Amino acid sequence: MSLFFSAGSETTELSACEIRDGLFAALNALGARKRVVALPPDITRHHSRAGELTRYAWQYYGERLAAVLPALGTHVPMTDGEIAAMFGDMPRDLFRVHDWRRGLATLGEVPEEYVREQSGGLVSFSWPAQVDKLLVEGGFDLILSIGQVVPHEVIGMANYNKNLFVGTGGAEGINKSHFLGAVYGMERIMGRADNPVRRVLNYASDHFARHLPVVYVQTVVAKNDEGRLAMRGLYVGDDIECFLKASELSLKVNFSMMERQIRKAVVYLDPNEFRTTWLGNKAVYRTRMALADGGELIVLAPGVKEFGEDAAIDALIRKYGYVGTPAVLEAVKNNADLAANLSAAAHLIHGSSDGRFRITYCPGGLTREEVEGVNFAYAPLAETMRRYDPARLADGFNTVDGEEIFYISNPALGLWAWRGRFEA
Repeated sequence: MSLFFSAGSETTELSACEIRDGLFAALNALGARKRVVALPPDITRHHSRAGELTRYAWQYYGERLAAVLPALGTHVPMTDGEIAAMFGDMPRDLFRVHDWRRGLATLGEVPEEYVREQSGGLVSFSWPAQVDKLLVEGGFDLILSIGQVVPHEVIGMANYNKNLFVGTGGAEGINKSHFLGAVYGMERIMGRADNPVRRVLNYASDHFARHLPVVYVQTVVAKNDEGRLAMRGLYVGDDIECFLKASELSLKVNFSMMERQIRKAVVYLDPNEFRTTWLGNKAVYRTRMALADGGELIVLAPGVKEFGEDAAIDALIRKYGYVGTPAVLEAVKNNADLAANLSAAAHLIHGSSDGRFRITYCPGGLTREEVEGVNFAYAPLAETMRRYDPARLADGFNTVDGEEIFYISNPALGLWAWRGRFEA
């Protein structure tokens, strides 16, 4: 087990040349490889710099890079335009589409007793360790898993083996891992590298996936003092060490520990990145520990036109709504369609404030009736953006017409928590 490259700090700003040279140094340390597959995220993680790193891997390996498999999870496949935007001039015929329903290989099953123990008795099911069958059957001597480590609502800190078992996993594993995290509680998971969901995935790595030649390329990205995105860290290794180093740095640059609660938050969702509440509810996940009881979250969502990335999940969200944890758990007990899609149930829990604060959505492509039908409040986008103009707001506290608001330009880049709630 090795750490092939490690560089980063709270003030580091790696240049494009330093990023490329760092990756090349790690690949040199790996030794010769004949057949490589890259496993980056999709367009929803465009800011991860994974597209750039995948392109550098292609430049390094040339024809030995035989395939690129974006880790879609249950997201919709990338379009040609999105591939061009994220990966530049890489040949389109390199790109494969993950089929999370049918294109799977099962490596093993995490025992029910272990999952139950890790959840504190809250759930009782085994967990299938599945990956895209291309990774097993493709004859690769290197699986280059590339992605950003950042606080995450389901697994505490994103990436590492999540990219493998969830990003290229199957419906059952994705559903159960999301549900485990939701039932255990986001407040007990977010920002923590060690938690029940991660332990289940680590069990799968240790017991079932040691034969896969996986090397992890982990980035840490945050805004600098000028408000521009900067790569604060790059870590490459074939075990958990690179992830833990990235997690430690991410908590320093992506986690805002607040000494007072937010009464009103305004979060902007970039329309090129957020087109559904499935993704856009990062505005809810990442701010919920900072919002005061009785406060309000306003979500400016010009690109949001659906609820789910998948038609079946979209229908479930419309049917059951963001009605809070007790009501969702009751619906799972009494309704076969929701019980069969636990990731949708988990999402409904994640996307609710459980009545603690008001969530007002301002979407570009959903009607008032649709928004209110899933238990959110609605406000017209144009009118709300005139009042809270992203072009005139700075990240953090602002005063608008005598009212204090807390503005966040991209919820995917951080986690905000009031110290009293986080420590409790």
